[in-house]
Amino acid sequence: MPMTMELVPVLDRGFVQYVSHMGDDLTVANAARVSFNKVSEKFVDKDAKLIQYLAKHNHWTPFAHPQITLRVKAPISIRTQLFKHKQGFVENEISRRYVSDEPEIYHPRWRTSPTNGAKQGSEDFLEYGETWDMCGAIYDIAIKSSVFSYNMLIEKGIAPEQARFVLPQGTYTEWWWTGSLAAYARVCKLRSDSHAQWEVQQYADAISKIIEPLFPVSWKALTEKQVASSV
Repeated sequence: MPMTMELVPVLDRGFVQYVSHMGDDLTVANAARVSFNKVSEKFVDKDAKLIQYLAKHNHWTPFAHPQITLRVKAPISIRTQLFKHKQGFVENEISRRYVSDEPEIYHPRWRTSPTNGAKQGSEDFLEYGETWDMCGAIYDIAIKSSVFSYNMLIEKGIAPEQARFVLPQGTYTEWWWTGSLAAYARVCKLRSDSHAQWEVQQYADAISKIIEPLFPVSWKALTEKQVASSV
């Protein structure tokens, strides 16, 4: 495992970190060939062609056999988006019922609100200037107040599972995330789309940087634009 693949920084304090994986491109090919009671001992060109065929025609089950475990650190609101992907995944998250470490807060790059009647998303990044500074000051006041209140509640003996209610959506959390190759490909295909929230796009790109070298043929086949997003 090359050192450059172990941890990919994301946003200001987040990351996606490789933990372990099971299988490779040959695993995918052999999972498909078992239908004919055949097996390949070494990955060759015909295996690559088989994988491309499987992805193109939405035969996703062979891609569900390889498994990848990652450790992810992300703001709570981004974690919520990623946790919407349930099929093929299991997660275990740090719980503030049990820990009361100093919270870390995401400080965003401001974007303007959507236009043309759009009900979600954003437009371009806000240019640095008076408005940027004012928004940053408003955000910092709210964050400092929330973190101060959290620490005071802990100091006064309030249970961490209740004190955490005062923390904002921008609070970082961490979790172990294990999923199939097929499941991760679907996440990255959907969440790297230009219509996805910018922050979650960064996590999709980081996940892709880790998984692509592990399953180069399968990953390309699964995430190419012409492959249906149902894979």
